[in-house]
Amino acid sequence: MPHESLRHASLLVTDFDGTLTKDDFYQLAIKELLPDDVPDYWGDYRAGRLTHFEALRDYFTHIRKDEKTVLDVVHRMGLEPQLADCLREMDSAGWDVVVTSAGCAWYIQILLNEAGVDIPVYSNPGRFVEGKGLLMEPPPPGPYFSRELGVDKAGVVREGLRQGKRVAFAGDGFPDQEAAELVPADLRFARGDLAKVLTENRKGFIPYKTWADVARHLCGLPGKP
Repeated sequence: MPHESLRHASLLVTDFDGTLTKDDFYQLAIKELLPDDVPDYWGDYRAGRLTHFEALRDYFTHIRKDEKTVLDVVHRMGLEPQLADCLREMDSAGWDVVVTSAGCAWYIQILLNEAGVDIPVYSNPGRFVEGKGLLMEPPPPGPYFSRELGVDKAGVVREGLRQGKRVAFAGDGFPDQEAAELVPADLRFARGDLAKVLTENRKGFIPYKTWADVARHLCGLPGKP
């Protein structure tokens, strides 16, 4: 894994929206930030006319609220409140943590910085500009670039495995499926749409309610994943 802070033999690759947070930014934006007449980009994605990245990017450009209003929504995503403590416990137990997200690094870094957390993030860069929306861009070409998602989550998992690490994955959405299926069932944490598709494909996984449950399970601490 090309990051100097990754020093342990075990690695948790985790999604952000809906996994490290209670709610997805996209879903909150649809309800609170976008006009009623926004085009159905998600329908275009499901029909194969847009990639997942393009659909999110196009929705975000329709945000016309001021920055304070957008930041209020970001804060309502509900970042795991015990994140800093969990990361310290995982570090002591020999686990590194990497965030992989098909969302936007703009709001991810805001929440992590406010939580006093510094962990590697592989996501789509972007910036908020009043009157133009959240301008999300694809990451530069590299080992984890994905035309479909922007970030190749499965690629991050594969690199950890290639390095001989014990790799776990936690996610909640359909885009997490490929990455999740690369790790053993006892290191595969799922809820939401990811849990649904894994169940349909008869793939084992550990269900969880909060990200802290995942951390406690990996650290061998009491919890209820």
